[in-house]
Amino acid sequence: MFGGAGSQRISVGYAVWMRVRVLYFGVLKDTFGCENGEQELAEGATVADLLRVLRGREDFWNSIAVAVNQEYAKAGDVLKEGDVVALLPPVSGG
Repeated sequence: MFGGAGSQRISVGYAVWMRVRVLYFGVLKDTFGCENGEQELAEGATVADLLRVLRGREDFWNSIAVAVNQEYAKAGDVLKEGDVVALLPPVSGG
């Protein structure tokens, strides 16, 4: 019956997901139409992965600052369940 001759083992992989809270500042509030939201990502996702998910056609994405849990973060930093990610666009003015 099971495990006998001719049986095959099938390996099934499951993605593990996590949620992070995203805070939008400056022009990003207007772009997304809100001050904050949640984003579901695969476990082990980096700051760069989050930006790829959120990226639009606007050209400011290459110059935004990112903070994770109130500390500046780099593109390769790995996110964890429940992290709070702040997206800070460049500021101009006089």
